[in-house]
Amino acid sequence: MSQTVPSKVSLADAFATFADHWAPRLAARYNGNEVRLAKLEGDFHWHAHPDTDELFLVIEGELEIEFRERTVSLTQGELIVVPRGTEHCPRARHGEVKVLVMDADGTPNTGDAATAFAPIEV
Repeated sequence: MSQTVPSKVSLADAFATFADHWAPRLAARYNGNEVRLAKLEGDFHWHAHPDTDELFLVIEGELEIEFRERTVSLTQGELIVVPRGTEHCPRARHGEVKVLVMDADGTPNTGDAATAFAPIEV
């Protein structure tokens, strides 16, 4: 029985393929999850994901995630898991930020399927 050999993903190469902000790219899938890459600049909007947690890992830059009760700042190499149902507002106020985001397969990045950006494969 032959097994599929997995492919590696170069984050630098993948980030170099796009320039638009707040439009995630799909880098990989595993166990019903998606690994997405995104470039962020400026403010997003308040939203929540009712059915799944969301992980943000900052690859480059500084990301602020505002919660109703406080704001958390993340820099390169730091991550946070936003629990399901938690309202949050990501902000990239100090220039462009590159992030890796992990969500359950098909989770809308906006919290609302009607307004979501479907991730494009890199």
